[in-house]
Amino acid sequence: MKSPYCVPILLVTFVVGITCMGRAARAQATAPSDDAQALVKQGQKLNSEGKQDEALKLYQQALEKSPNSYEAHLESGVALDLKGDYASAREHLKRAIEVVPADQKNRALRMMAFSYAFESNSDEAEKYEKQVFDALLAKSDFDAAAGVANELARIKLESGDIDGAASWYKTGYVTGMRKTEMKDADKNLWAFRWAHAQARIAARRGQRDEAQKQVAAAKAALEKANNPDQAQFFPYLTGYVAFYGGDYETAITELKKANQQDPFILMLLGQSYEKAGDAARAKEYYGKVMANNGHSPTNAFARPVARKKLAGG
Repeated sequence: MKSPYCVPILLVTFVVGITCMGRAARAQATAPSDDAQALVKQGQKLNSEGKQDEALKLYQQALEKSPNSYEAHLESGVALDLKGDYASAREHLKRAIEVVPADQKNRALRMMAFSYAFESNSDEAEKYEKQVFDALLAKSDFDAAAGVANELARIKLESGDIDGAASWYKTGYVTGMRKTEMKDADKNLWAFRWAHAQARIAARRGQRDEAQKQVAAAKAALEKANNPDQAQFFPYLTGYVAFYGGDYETAITELKKANQQDPFILMLLGQSYEKAGDAARAKEYYGKVMANNGHSPTNAFARPVARKKLAGG
């Protein structure tokens, strides 16, 4: 006699099998395939070489294989920003934010903020940076939150919103100092960053005496911090203050001591040479800016200026 339970058991097994297969299929549809990830990596290499059009073709192929690949959308946004196609870049970055894994969301939000920085639109950039700041603050990650606040402050400053920059730099300093059990070296490092910011703000406001006062404070704090990694940021400061004070020869001398891989430093050098009447050297430095293919605030400030200058603007 057949068991009355045989058919139901087989049926349940079949249904469970179909359900699992359905889940697996959905997971496969949303997760980037190995092929798509390989295409993204190839595209990243091409982008780093300045071959944005070729990189974009590979990212499109990746998206055809995995439409919800946040990496492909994110990298498409990067390449399009570097090309100067900001509206198209933001379409991809918006999609990246929608499908990004939770642990990568802050990165995607910051990339969108950088995209707006390319057009000096600090109000829109703030909408995305503030989300990251708030998320980090909620976790009591004061160091990281302070870093994001300073990042936004710099976007504000270089976009011409000096008051907004002053407010966010203060937020960054106050937040950074909230870290518990800070060592003296850490306190002095934040004192250096705070004076550095105030000096640049004063320079942009045309307050030369105040700028020099803050430069001196930054130097004293840097010496107390005894942090060699931060030393490169001091000639950037003195060069910046000299540039906005109209002393272009000093600006050139100081900026040449700063990080020569930083596109913003290179842009300031180009502008300093241009102001000093050396068009050939200015063009040389603008060309160096365009050779940088990073997606960062410093390149967002520098690349549009260099592109315009090299085009005769």
